[in-house]
Amino acid sequence: MARLYVLQGKWIDAVLTFITGGARSGKSARAQRLAEDQHGELVYLATAQAFDDEMTDRIARHRTDRGARWRTVDCPVDLPQAIAREMAPGRVLLVDCLTLWTSNMLLGEHDFAAASGLLIDTLARARSPVILVSNEVGMGIVPDNALARQFRDMAGRLNQDVAAIADTVELVVSGLSLTLKSSPAATEKARGLPII
Repeated sequence: MARLYVLQGKWIDAVLTFITGGARSGKSARAQRLAEDQHGELVYLATAQAFDDEMTDRIARHRTDRGARWRTVDCPVDLPQAIAREMAPGRVLLVDCLTLWTSNMLLGEHDFAAASGLLIDTLARARSPVILVSNEVGMGIVPDNALARQFRDMAGRLNQDVAAIADTVELVVSGLSLTLKSSPAATEKARGLPII
C-alpha cells in the first residue's frame, strides 16, 4: 500500500507523524495544530488518567480547549487496540501521549514489550493519519532510583521504535519545531513539486 507522506488536507492514505520534546515545550499544541489543519473527523486518543483533582481539572481544561470538532477516546492502557479501532478514511488520530501510556503500563505491571510491539505493528498498518506525541525523557541526569531508570529506558526505546517507522519526526523546543526526519515526498511537497 502506498503511503501519503504529507498532511495537507487531502485524504489519500496514511501518514505517521511523531512529535517529541520536553515537558511544556509546546509539542501537544503543535500536534493539535497539525491535526486541525486537516479536513475530516478528529479523534483524540487520551492516555492520561485522573488520579487527583489537579489532573481532573487539567483533563477537563484540555477537552474544552480542543473544542467541539474533537472526539475523545480514553485509552490509558489499550492504546494499540484503540488506534486499530479508530483508524478510518477521512479521520486523523492524535495520540497524546506515549509517555503517559508507558507510565501506565509500567505502574500497572503490564507486559510492555508485548504491548509496545503490538503498538508498532498497528502503526505500521495505519490506514489514516496518526500524530503521536511523546516526551523526550533522556536528556537529563541519570535517575537515582531503579523505577525511574526503568521508565526512562522504556520510554526511550519506544520513542526510537516509533521514530524509526514514522514518516515525519519533529522535536519541539520552547514552542519551536525542528524537523528531524521527513520523507522525500514531504520535502517535495513543501517545495511545491508533484509527488510521484
